[in-house]
Amino acid sequence: MLYSNKQIVHSGVRARDLPALMELYELNYIQLRQLIADLDALQDHSVSMVKGALPLYLGIRERSKYTTTLHLTYLFDQEGDPVAAPDVVIRMYHDAQVAEIISRGAGRGRHDAIYDRFHHRYTLEARWRVNRFLHKWLGYCLRHGHAFSPAREQLSEALQALENETAVSLES
Repeated sequence: MLYSNKQIVHSGVRARDLPALMELYELNYIQLRQLIADLDALQDHSVSMVKGALPLYLGIRERSKYTTTLHLTYLFDQEGDPVAAPDVVIRMYHDAQVAEIISRGAGRGRHDAIYDRFHHRYTLEARWRVNRFLHKWLGYCLRHGHAFSPAREQLSEALQALENETAVSLES
């Protein structure tokens, strides 16, 4: 029996080769569609608030018939300034039903972590690594209950307004 140090991504697909990368792109698309139920009805800037979890920020940078480019991040307070981390820009290809990271910012304290697919040629290994991170992070967000939908945003705004009214009435 031959030993292979290749990992299994999803039912029988070897990791770190082109077919596995394409499957990873497909899995990322599926998770993004679970996170964003109705992409067309969503505002250009949205926040998913879940009790006990960091707010997740979504910005839609570009919408077209076949692609959507979005920015997904948390905001951390670092010495009074908000710092975006993980700070990823994702392109969703609706016709192929795949999604990939096209750029990633430096993040918290990692000035060497910049990734920009349009200005550099990356190896299969590098593309695998950043998109595997996206897959794990999206799974983490979904497990914690994050979701973006117009109805959820309206409910969140109503609950926030109710909390503000309660706080004002308690102060009076």
